[in-house]
Amino acid sequence: MASVEVSLKELMTGVEGALGAAVVDYTSGMALGTLGGSKDLDLTVAAAGNTDVIRAKVRTMEHLGLKSQIEDILITLAGQYHLIRLVAGRNGNGLFLYLVIDKSRSNLAMARHQLKRIEEHLEV
Repeated sequence: MASVEVSLKELMTGVEGALGAAVVDYTSGMALGTLGGSKDLDLTVAAAGNTDVIRAKVRTMEHLGLKSQIEDILITLAGQYHLIRLVAGRNGNGLFLYLVIDKSRSNLAMARHQLKRIEEHLEV
C-alpha cells in the first residue's frame, strides 16, 4: 500500500509528460495532496472544479438508472489530457486521483494504466 505522497510522486515520475497530480476528496472538494502544477495550472482550483464534474456525472447516472461504477473520466484540451480516476475500495470511498499530462509528450493509454495501478495501491 502507498501513501498519498508516494502515490503522487509515482504518478509524476512514472508518467511521461505529467504536469500535475492530486488526490482529492470529492465529498468536500479538498485536495488531500498535490504535486506539480504551475501558475497556469492551480491544482487546488482544479480539484474543486473536478469535484463538480464527478458529482454531475454521478447524478446523471442515478437519473438514468445506471448501476455501473465510474472508472475514469477524460477531459481533452488542445494541449493536455486531464484524467480523473475514482478510487475504489473501502479506503477510497469519496476520493479521486487527478492527473494532468502534456498531450504531445504523453501516452494516454499508459497514463490510464499507471493511474489504475496507483489507485489499486493507494492507502489514505
